[in-house]
Amino acid sequence: MSQYTRFTPGNAQRLWTTRGRRLAEEGLRRGLEHVLAESKKLVPLEEGTLERSGKVVVNGLEGAVSYDTVYARRQHEELTWRHLPGRSAKYLEIPMNRERDVVLRLMQVDLRRFFRG
Repeated sequence: MSQYTRFTPGNAQRLWTTRGRRLAEEGLRRGLEHVLAESKKLVPLEEGTLERSGKVVVNGLEGAVSYDTVYARRQHEELTWRHLPGRSAKYLEIPMNRERDVVLRLMQVDLRRFFRG
């Protein structure tokens, strides 16, 4: 089960340098790590295997938060299953939508300094 996001710089492509791309990648990683931390608070918990399988992968300006167990997708999509209090299905989708503004702010920190000069 993965949730993907892509940072698109738009028409600013000509302004990118190696340093700018590196800062954007670091910001994307920081934002996705935040989503992973928030999703671990919601992930269904019995033995902790699903929670421990969460990871962030960033490749250029594309990144993914994923859980790597055979039942991760079913746990995420099955809304009728019961979970412990505070845990729920859609454990990856909820934080990705709820924390969108926080993720964007985490990505902006270094890029603002970079574009200001």
